[in-house]
Amino acid sequence: MKVAISLVVAIAFGGAATRPAGAQILVNPGGSLASPLGTSPFLGSVPTGTRTAEPIRLTVGEAIGRALQYNLGLLMAEHGTERANGARWQALGDLLPNANGSLIERRQVVNLAAFGFPLPVGIPPIVGPFNVFDARLAVEQRVFDLRALNDWKAEQHNQAAAELSYKSARDIVVLASSNAYLQALATAARSESAQAQLRTAEALSSQAGDLKTAGLVAGIDVLRAQLQASTQRQRATAAQNDAEKAKLQLARVIGLPTGQAFTLVDELPAIPEPDVTLESAVEQALKTRPDYQAAIERLRAAEAERQSAVSEQLPSVRVNADWGVIGLTPSTAERTYTIAGAVNVPIFKGSTKGRLLETDAALRSRRAEVDDMRNAIYYEVQSELLDLRSTGEQLKVATQARELAAEQLTQARDRLAAGVTDTIEVVQAQEAVSLASEQYIGASYGFNLAKALLARGLGIAEAAARQYIGDLR
Repeated sequence: MKVAISLVVAIAFGGAATRPAGAQILVNPGGSLASPLGTSPFLGSVPTGTRTAEPIRLTVGEAIGRALQYNLGLLMAEHGTERANGARWQALGDLLPNANGSLIERRQVVNLAAFGFPLPVGIPPIVGPFNVFDARLAVEQRVFDLRALNDWKAEQHNQAAAELSYKSARDIVVLASSNAYLQALATAARSESAQAQLRTAEALSSQAGDLKTAGLVAGIDVLRAQLQASTQRQRATAAQNDAEKAKLQLARVIGLPTGQAFTLVDELPAIPEPDVTLESAVEQALKTRPDYQAAIERLRAAEAERQSAVSEQLPSVRVNADWGVIGLTPSTAERTYTIAGAVNVPIFKGSTKGRLLETDAALRSRRAEVDDMRNAIYYEVQSELLDLRSTGEQLKVATQARELAAEQLTQARDRLAAGVTDTIEVVQAQEAVSLASEQYIGASYGFNLAKALLARGLGIAEAAARQYIGDLR
């Protein structure tokens, strides 16, 4: 299997994954996803589906599509959006009319003296028993309440921030799942390269034995070739283990049924290197990165919360009204109603000062967060452009080195067959091929990963994946 990292190129060329506040995507030097404590929700998922006995064929589009449905980090971001929507509706409830209906039928006895009614001597204070029927509709409306209005505005901004964070989470999932898929392809390529080196080493060992039998090489050359074959066998075993572990990681990220066997389908588009400048990349990032736009929305929410705290010191106006019928029985009930307007003027509320201090601190924090993120975007994009340039050069060198190492091995084996050299030269040439192959695989992956990480700052990873891969089923 050839090393196919071009999906990351596709995402890098068109867009990138971004982080909502508090979320991190970490990548090990070898390209695998990692978490300091192994608890990143984007490395987990909700396994869904029925496991099949036969291995399934998994394309990169299917891997990304499953991750966009079942990845744990994305599900948690979706739940956060739902909570923010619920909080917005609660805040809106303070501005909407509150209507209540009641239907009361009671029988009672009243002690008039207990209510302060003066009664002449000889008249008993007890009245009843008698019936009361009361059917009523009551409405309460806040006509003017700046505190409630600003609370609602704050929750609107918080909901917008949650929706942008969800979009950012989708971009992260696209990057995480495609990176896991490509990491599995890269480790599979390393495994196949190690198997090829093992076959070469075994052939060399057999060739050395034949040459010794013919009296052309010494016994030490046979031992050297056998040791090289043993070393390559260990490498092949370790590489195969890494390839299987990478597939397990991919299955974990995208929510495959537990224990489902699958094979990777190497069908990735070849996307050219993106040609962007630092200024244009930063400008685009500031316009389109969902995490940066979410930070701005959280700043606006903090400003509205500050205004809400100030508004607690201002008067508010409410209107209460009720309409209904009341009487001894439903047939004798008469219509009655009440309309009342109330102006509430705050005089002293001990918690107002505390809320002002709290919202002031939150507002300063949100402003600092936006300023820091704007600055971080610049340095992040600049750093990733440097990485892109560096890994591109490394790939060119590694490509040339792999070709030269393969030619060197061919010539060394020919020289050994001709009896003009010993197995030391061949073993050294084989080691050079192994090293060059590993460097090429690492350089290819690193180059394309650098493109992905650069594009992550642009904030359109999912759109790019759909553009270059097609339907994400």
